[in-house]
Amino acid sequence: MKSVFKKIIVFILKIESKLVLWKYHPKIVAITGSVGKTSTKDAVYAVISGFTYVRKSEKSYNSEIGLPLTILGCPNAWNNPLEWMLVVLKGLWLFLWPHKYPKWLVLEVGIGKPGDMEKTALWIKTDAVIMTAIGETPVHVEFFDSRKHLVEEKSSLIKTLKKDGILVLNSDDETVFEMKDKTKNITVTYGFGENSDIRASGYSISYNTSGVPEGLVFRVDENGNSLPVVIEGVFGLNHVYASLGALTLCYGFKWNMLTATQRLKNYSVPPGRMRLLKGINESFIIDDTYNSSPFACESALKTLGEVKLEGRKVAVLGDMLELGKHTEEAHKKVGKIAKENASVLITVGPRAEKIAEGALEMGMAKENIFKFQNSYEAGDFLRNFVGKNDLVLVKGSQGMRMERAVEAILLEKDKKEELLVRQDEEWKKRRL
Repeated sequence: MKSVFKKIIVFILKIESKLVLWKYHPKIVAITGSVGKTSTKDAVYAVISGFTYVRKSEKSYNSEIGLPLTILGCPNAWNNPLEWMLVVLKGLWLFLWPHKYPKWLVLEVGIGKPGDMEKTALWIKTDAVIMTAIGETPVHVEFFDSRKHLVEEKSSLIKTLKKDGILVLNSDDETVFEMKDKTKNITVTYGFGENSDIRASGYSISYNTSGVPEGLVFRVDENGNSLPVVIEGVFGLNHVYASLGALTLCYGFKWNMLTATQRLKNYSVPPGRMRLLKGINESFIIDDTYNSSPFACESALKTLGEVKLEGRKVAVLGDMLELGKHTEEAHKKVGKIAKENASVLITVGPRAEKIAEGALEMGMAKENIFKFQNSYEAGDFLRNFVGKNDLVLVKGSQGMRMERAVEAILLEKDKKEELLVRQDEEWKKRRL
């Protein structure tokens, strides 16, 4: 979309969104952080949808145009001016004529550069704000003067809270936990630490009778009560934290916690976020290709190390982008963690070669490291490499298009449209 046309469209959609919010008065939950926004959004949606009409941001509609589209319930028209005109007319019609409108909106809020939060979300009044995690080297830090500046940008979302609104914080992330001092609103926290209002314990991976991993289990403790939580088809602490964020919201609003835990068992986890898929040659794939950051990549690698399978553990890791001066150090650190959790390392992209360097420095055998320039090359290699009971973790920044490597070894290729990220026609046209 051309820049001037886009600005006009965004301006109009924001006005329509404000009018729609004024007319229908939905409750709003806004979620931000550097890691885990989308998974938390989906967990919150799963819980709220059990008792009322709710809408969530589709896919990752978390930008200054994504939020209005969610509020208006309209699709992205990409580069089609005629379709954008129809979106504008739909928004106007929603305001002028009574419609059945959601009682709750669950909005994911992302930023990429200074000033984004003001343009994206500070015009909204929220009933709850959830801060997920920032991490030591957050994604997009390249575009900020410092990590502190990025944190300030993220935390400004707290200003949108109504007087009786609730702030939900990940207390295991020290930077996020310190945000409790930025507001007079009620604050509730979650994590594994003892200072959490909602505390997780007993996290483990579950297996079926054949010894194949099938999901995760943990317990959640609040006010002396302990409830089991089971989530099928996914792995990783990121999903534990996503569930905790949703359950802590329930705790803050005094909703039924038992019902909430039950709704999380089969909640719809989006593609590319630590989902277990069947691979060719009786292999298994942990598909974490939506995006990557040092914090998320390290967490994914540790999960790879935790899973018990007879085959090899293969880490396929692409470049982590937008890290600026932290790029080399962050990739090397990931390489050191890869050595501890994978038997084979495959790197994709020029920056990821530093991952290989880090792994070599920690003593990984050179013959177990393979380097490729793009996800096509990596996929071609994997087709003839993976074998029975191999577990393949695939991860990289969005621009690396690592889902193409997953597609190369995916068993159910006829289901790739629903199983893989970035399967829209607009994405397929991009030859990144």
